[in-house]
Amino acid sequence: MSGRAVTIAEVARHAGVAVSTVSYVLSGKRAISADTRRRVLDSVQMLGYHPNAGARALASRRANVIALVLPLRAGMHVPVLMQFATSVVTAARRYDHDVLLLTADEGSDGLRRAAASALVDGLVLMDVELHDDRVPFLRELAEPSVLIGFPADPSGLTCVDLDFTRAGALCVEHLAGLGHRKLALLGAPSVVYERGTGFARRTWEGFTEAVDRYGLTGVALPCEETFEEVAATVGGLLEHNPDLTALVVHNETAVNHVLGALRLYGRRVPEDVAVVAICPDDIAERSSPPLTSVLVPAEDVGREAVRLLMDKLEGRAVPEGTLLEPRLTTRGSTRPDPA
Repeated sequence: MSGRAVTIAEVARHAGVAVSTVSYVLSGKRAISADTRRRVLDSVQMLGYHPNAGARALASRRANVIALVLPLRAGMHVPVLMQFATSVVTAARRYDHDVLLLTADEGSDGLRRAAASALVDGLVLMDVELHDDRVPFLRELAEPSVLIGFPADPSGLTCVDLDFTRAGALCVEHLAGLGHRKLALLGAPSVVYERGTGFARRTWEGFTEAVDRYGLTGVALPCEETFEEVAATVGGLLEHNPDLTALVVHNETAVNHVLGALRLYGRRVPEDVAVVAICPDDIAERSSPPLTSVLVPAEDVGREAVRLLMDKLEGRAVPEGTLLEPRLTTRGSTRPDPA
């Protein structure tokens, strides 16, 4: 064909069917026989037909855009957040949707503006707090939404996330199985807990509940992000707990600072202190030694969030809550307690 755009009418003529039949094949809104469907798709490929985005949006009354609401707040590890964002964008493209990224921390006001603009068909929200002020608005919003994270009361919402409560417990179970009896959790920066961010609080709860269940001794502390702050936290922890033999780290920014601080205080990993991290695999694998870790599955969570949103857009029923089971990978940073 020439450089001009091929029309749907030309596809219909080439395939020997009605224009409406081509539309039904491309939209999937009506059952079409296998032979006719194959003939239409062959014509689409041979002619190089691409549906016009504007016309498709008018016909469907959709923008073919979803909003990813990702407020950039203090204490957040941006590289990991971008893994989630990339996953959402990639998954949305598979459904022929673009993504509008909203990073301002505007609460429900920002959501109201996005919904009123008719620029987006639905919303995916991140950095969900236990008592998130966006939740009441989302329950009343006409546009569908999916939360990556769980508020304290998820009723009437659609939420997906790693099961962080189970992730915290899984770290304790691994270390208890190696004979460690005195553990510590170095968690997110204090500002994250002060905001009531769900994933951080739930990891803390999972850790402390498992410590109690196994009859261990454990302490949980927030952990800041600079080396000086991390070293001070680790130094105080070792001073007050000289027989500590294992650490769980749930703070991607601080992971390597923790390892450096342990070296600074003469503690070898894993010979003196075993370390488990909750983080993406690339962070765990690049550490020295490579860290036993529970994966934060950004790709899986983002993909599932988009799938749930697309199901809601099509009127299909979805579960209120989807928790992904955590997976622990053993690497060189843990070994049995020599005692």
